Amino acid sequence: MGNFLENVIDWGLSRDRYWGTPLPVWVCEDCGEIDVIGSRKELAEKCGCEESIELHRPYLDELTCKCGKCGGKMRRAPEVIDCWFDSGSMPFAQYHYPFENKEVFEQTFPADFISEAVDQTRGWFYTLLVISTLLFDKAPFKNCIVLGHVNDKNGIKMSKHKGNVVDPWSVLDKQGADAVRWYFYTSSAPWLPSRFYPEAVSEAQRKYMGTLWNTYAFFCLYADVDGYDPSKYDLKNCKLSLMDQWILSKLNTLVKLVDENLNDYNIIDSARALQDFSDILSNWYVRRGRDRYWGSEMTDDKAAAYTTLWHVLVTFAKLTAPYTPFIAEEMYLNLVPSFFADAKKSVHLCDFPVCDESMVDLQLEKGMDTVLDIVNLGRAARNTGNVKNRQPLSEMYVVTARAADLDEGLKAIVLDELNIKAYKTAEDAGEFISYKLKPQLKTLGPKYGKKLGLINKFLANCDGKAVVEAVKDGGEFVLPEDSEVVLKEEDLQIFTESKAGYISASDNGVTVALNTTLTEELIEEGVERELVSKIQSMRKEADFEITDRIAVYFVATGRAKKALQKGAFAADVLATAVVEGVCEGAFAKEVDVNGEKVTLAIKKN
Repeated sequence: MGNFLENVIDWGLSRDRYWGTPLPVWVCEDCGEIDVIGSRKELAEKCGCEESIELHRPYLDELTCKCGKCGGKMRRAPEVIDCWFDSGSMPFAQYHYPFENKEVFEQTFPADFISEAVDQTRGWFYTLLVISTLLFDKAPFKNCIVLGHVNDKNGIKMSKHKGNVVDPWSVLDKQGADAVRWYFYTSSAPWLPSRFYPEAVSEAQRKYMGTLWNTYAFFCLYADVDGYDPSKYDLKNCKLSLMDQWILSKLNTLVKLVDENLNDYNIIDSARALQDFSDILSNWYVRRGRDRYWGSEMTDDKAAAYTTLWHVLVTFAKLTAPYTPFIAEEMYLNLVPSFFADAKKSVHLCDFPVCDESMVDLQLEKGMDTVLDIVNLGRAARNTGNVKNRQPLSEMYVVTARAADLDEGLKAIVLDELNIKAYKTAEDAGEFISYKLKPQLKTLGPKYGKKLGLINKFLANCDGKAVVEAVKDGGEFVLPEDSEVVLKEEDLQIFTESKAGYISASDNGVTVALNTTLTEELIEEGVERELVSKIQSMRKEADFEITDRIAVYFVATGRAKKALQKGAFAADVLATAVVEGVCEGAFAKEVDVNGEKVTLAIKKN
């Protein structure tokens, strides 16, 4: 409201209208004396009417009273009061304060928060503030959440005339109320204008609710197969893996962050934190631990995996309940009351989660952040070098100051995720990458226009590493051929190239280099992993259940034949037999396994 209050003008309260709250101002017809009547009782005493009289026109128009100054006749001024005065009086008028409900009013004033659209800056927000300041010398609200206008997909105000109005019911019927709510929570800060259209709601739904539901559905699928009963397991007694400890720490950090943000009425940051957690829960924790749910026995590790994920999903349902009440209720009802007779009958009857500080390990969270950075760079390096992730590599090198944060358990996660045998660190990224430099013309041109040829020639043949080291962190490099030419980092276009035998990627002070030299053993292992991928895809195409045992038949040559004859991968695909030859009635397909044509067939036992 800042600028509006600085330039505010006097508020003309009266309005020349019939409908509205009549001004309680009586004016003497003879001397002009003014009397403001402040209660029903005072009105009845001075005008001789009933206290229960209807306080609107025309009932008050004929009332007169005696002037206390000259004894003349006083009549009410014909105007009504600005309706915004009524709205601004709401905090006390709703309780008929000060005539009654004094304790109730004092308990509820000022309000914790109010919320309306930005156009109420000159309306309700202002009138609330000015009336409360005059009467009580303080603001009537502790927080004011201002909402921006809802526009169409192009940022244009919706109008029936323009034909760009989105029927909210069409979106509610198709994407659902949770999706609409979530879109508004995460699309932009509440006070900014938003662009509302069905496709945007669908995208918000997919990124959050779709991801969360997939994680929940994954748990239900395997828990039903194994008959998992959460009432029989206690998280405190489980043998938690490093990933379990990390996700539980991350969950409790999230609980604390969301709670703090909600206390501060910061909806967008808390909602986006929920969305980020849902993403890492699905695409990192669950994806990396899928094999923990396989096998027919309820091992200690499997029980820990189920119990951890159940605990995370239940806590998360309570966290997301104020934001997406329907999906939260669906998850909670299936995960909790079915197993605990004394559980609350609705997620909305549960207490909001409280952070368990004993489960928070910020060092582990920081280390896992470094792991994710390294893994992303490792994937980028593989993509750049066109090396599949299923092809094992012998070693990787990490150059970063943060590498010291990683213990052996975190390093093992990196190696497993990137399918590499050995994790090593190095001091200098120059061992694996070379630099190619070009002039940044938009900065060098104005400074050294005539000398660009000299600069270009130098950069084409210089020691790129030496120049990059000199200019990083605000440093400078003086051109040997001309001391007047001083280069800074913004003057250069810096390109990196991997040295022979390596593929690499760098970002934010971290460099990851992968050794691409392949031994026969590594190649054979890559073939085996490729076969597992092909067979798993065929299981899905054949619509087999996740628990179905199968027999695998093959016709192959070369390395693929060798790997199939060994059959070391059989347990990974739930195969009870791997047989050379064809099988009548089996689901068959010809596939490419690292350049070799292979015919595979699978059949349920």
